[in-house]
Amino acid sequence: MLKLIVIKEESKVPKYKQIIDSILSAIENGKIKLDDRLPSVNDLLIEFDISRDTVVKAYNHLKKNKIIDSIPGKGFYVIKDQLAIKAKVFLLFNKLSPHKKIIYDSFATTLGDNATVDFFIYENNYRHFKDLIMESKKRVYTHYVIICHFEEGGDDVLNFVKKEIPLEKLIVLDKKLDGLAGKVSSVYQDFENDIYSALVQLNSKLKKYNHIKLLLRKKTYHPVEIKNGFFKFCGQFAYDFGIIEEIENSKIDKGTVYINLKESDLVVLIKKIKESKLSLGKDIGIISYNETPLKEVLLDGITVISTDFENLGRKAAEIILNNQFLHIDNPFHVIPRNSL
Repeated sequence: MLKLIVIKEESKVPKYKQIIDSILSAIENGKIKLDDRLPSVNDLLIEFDISRDTVVKAYNHLKKNKIIDSIPGKGFYVIKDQLAIKAKVFLLFNKLSPHKKIIYDSFATTLGDNATVDFFIYENNYRHFKDLIMESKKRVYTHYVIICHFEEGGDDVLNFVKKEIPLEKLIVLDKKLDGLAGKVSSVYQDFENDIYSALVQLNSKLKKYNHIKLLLRKKTYHPVEIKNGFFKFCGQFAYDFGIIEEIENSKIDKGTVYINLKESDLVVLIKKIKESKLSLGKDIGIISYNETPLKEVLLDGITVISTDFENLGRKAAEIILNNQFLHIDNPFHVIPRNSL
């Protein structure tokens, strides 16, 4: 019975959830049957070197959903062997930032016990991305849900994906794969139009500044469409603009709005503004990508432009649960605050 429980250290799915998914998959496949006794809590924590709380959390979830029950002094037994698991999902993200965690939590919550999920991270590394997809072929998945952002390489990603993943199983998140439009489901950001529309919405506040600068690293996983949308807005509304590749080595200029994409760049930017003695929201402006609770209170509020990460994860899960074929432009929001 222990061999039916699979815990992968490289998977980003919480270990308690991997225990749940293993048991549900084994029941669905007929490898665990009605009245079968499951491994004890002690057996699992010794076998996998995990905490007692992890195992108890998994078993309590299965008990709450009336899949198993416990008999004092005897252990845990299966009381339901007719399950309606709709999907086995291979989920692949480029990184696990606070925003990607929102996507994952929304995705997993919406799926509930209707699917099992193997979750992996490739840290924006294209080679690792390909390796994980090739390794996934050792298991049978009903769906592949992937995000494609790479710091280097990826020129052949379209051909690789078309060759290695059945397109009817594929859902593309966050960034569209050009060449697959109309062929696979997707929930995506329209990066070029999103930043352009957001800046148009903020234009009345931007007019008091002389320059707009986008903090965009030379080596980055951020889509080039963000830069294109930024250039489009600045050109159309006749702003003096530029790109800053290394904020650490850049001088803070009065009368400039800075748009940051990375949280680490925001930290450096704020430190430099404090050192400059310039007044944020008057002499200097900040627009930051992606909402976090801290930005609401930091320096009396940082203006944010952000996609709806919770909706992105939820819609992807609904595509799976409802067996849909959809192409969804995810909502993008502007949150004006005192930094502008």
